[in-house]
Amino acid sequence: MVGTLFQRGLALASAAVLCSSLSACNAGAGNADNGGGAVRLSGAGSTFVYPVMTRWIQGFSQAHSGTQINYQSIGSGGGIEQVKNRTVDFGASDAALPDDQLPAMGGVIQIPETAGPVCITYNLPGAPAAIQLSPEVLAGMFLGTVKSWNDPRVAKDNPGVKLPTLPVLVVHRAESSGTTAIFTDYLSAVSPAWKSGVGAGKSVKWPVGLGGKGSEGVTGQLRQSPGAIGYVELTYAEQNHLPEAKIRNASGAYVAPTAAGTTAAISAFSAQLAQDPRHSIVNPPASTADGYPISGLTFLIIPKDGPDKAKRTALKSFVEYVINDGQSTASGLNYAPLPDGVKQYDESQLKTLTAAGQPIQ
Repeated sequence: MVGTLFQRGLALASAAVLCSSLSACNAGAGNADNGGGAVRLSGAGSTFVYPVMTRWIQGFSQAHSGTQINYQSIGSGGGIEQVKNRTVDFGASDAALPDDQLPAMGGVIQIPETAGPVCITYNLPGAPAAIQLSPEVLAGMFLGTVKSWNDPRVAKDNPGVKLPTLPVLVVHRAESSGTTAIFTDYLSAVSPAWKSGVGAGKSVKWPVGLGGKGSEGVTGQLRQSPGAIGYVELTYAEQNHLPEAKIRNASGAYVAPTAAGTTAAISAFSAQLAQDPRHSIVNPPASTADGYPISGLTFLIIPKDGPDKAKRTALKSFVEYVINDGQSTASGLNYAPLPDGVKQYDESQLKTLTAAGQPIQ
């Protein structure tokens, strides 16, 4: 059973989305954007971005009373599929689509909306709140070659710490997930055995472990399973008072997952991101002493064209809010704000959106 603290946090987040939708609908009844009624937008996808998406919806709805937005946190893979089928107005994914997958999407833009760290969390009674893990040990745990918490390799990362004799129990996402894509991208970057044997992607064949549905499912498994280790968004870990491991980066420093650490990772790849914002930001080089190595950008995926001018205009306005005013909201929720160069890229892509083939003003 998922812990009470998580249920409370999830309920608050869900209530926030419902509240923002209802307030937009009620206020919009007398101030319509679409022939006398509220313009209704739907989105789906990333759980990673769900906490800040909730706040973005609230903030935008307060200033645009005629727009109602509903977002379903179903995982990046599900969001991509719904955009492909045109059952939602926009999707969110922590894994950008590569060029060879774009033709099947029927014409979309994909723009970074925020960035953040993937947190390695664990359930280890008696251990300190922030154990340290090297890339080799972390990959070994998820490969199944580091089987116990008192393995000498774990102890080497944690001098002076008494580690329990519990077996390592891996918990991973069960469904197609952008958070999985970021984490497995990192493991592929630091472990040749992982890269050749498992690889990176939104869904992989896990060598060991149990699957949980969504971040809430992973969190639930962790809370009830001593010895468990898994990966979730930092916000989920903090909402549930789960410990956060420090990961050794390429400079040799053990760093905690923070928005500042993600910002440092973004800065390390600024030249590559200027060429293509889809570039990975995991495992920044040794010159980035404070960079958190398991960081990723998250993307909005939006159809280039749609038939309803009112909806398309409202959608463009919402996305402009997200990449500008919404960045300060993201900073307060453990996300890293977008650098100016990426925001300029986003603005240029938004100019290509159309409604029934005509530019959106």
